[in-house]
Amino acid sequence: MAARCRLAARFHHVHGTNVRLDASRTHATRVESFANGLCFSQEPLAPGQIFLVEIEEKELGWCGHLRMGLTAHDPQSLEVVPEYSLPDLVNMGDTWVFAITRSHNRVVVDGEEARARGPPWEPFLLIERVRIPRDTLVGRSRPGRYSHILDDLYKMNVLPATARRSRIGVLYAPRPDGTADMHIVINGEDMGPSARGLPTTRPLYAVVDVFASTKSVRVIPVDYGFPSLQTLCRLVIQKHIVHRLAIEGLDLPPLLKNYCQHE
Repeated sequence: MAARCRLAARFHHVHGTNVRLDASRTHATRVESFANGLCFSQEPLAPGQIFLVEIEEKELGWCGHLRMGLTAHDPQSLEVVPEYSLPDLVNMGDTWVFAITRSHNRVVVDGEEARARGPPWEPFLLIERVRIPRDTLVGRSRPGRYSHILDDLYKMNVLPATARRSRIGVLYAPRPDGTADMHIVINGEDMGPSARGLPTTRPLYAVVDVFASTKSVRVIPVDYGFPSLQTLCRLVIQKHIVHRLAIEGLDLPPLLKNYCQHE
């Protein structure tokens, strides 16, 4: 699992015509227009493996945001990369894509109540039988002059889904019937099953559409081991402070202060 995660934690060399990747293939930027921004994971995902990106740059003047999902199409087999994930790639079949919006991303299945959000200091996110360290999943704003206004959101691990530094991931969780559910995770919170009945017998690649107002994203590697002591210290500190600017007055090593405030 760890080896596959390292391979998948970058973009495939096949991508949309307006995408430019850096040398490591972990940063994707749409260099013009608002479309032709499709990217794929380098490798198919393993069951329960999340493909996580952080929004690095926004571009004003466009309507719409990042789109994420899964496809059973090997990017290498595409004669032409579609202009859009929705509807073009989806219309090819065996593709499931979710359009991220600023505030309405939670999926409530008929007959089920919305699940309560767990405390932000819980170190793991649980989805079906999948357990993922929560800390890496959470995007954080930089503290500043007015950060106390946003601090309740910060302590609840919440940024607007489409904001710069927001982290969004996609994974599939196997079901007892042999199929899988696709889940979108936004800043450490599971949005619920956005698609069901996915085939687990075929390789599934992550789809990232750097669309419209989302201009640049980077892949965030996820470590599936136990949380580090540094991470556990940060969770305890954040649980007991009023806002992040108060961290500056604590008698802590400078590196730990910076980690608690910025990372």
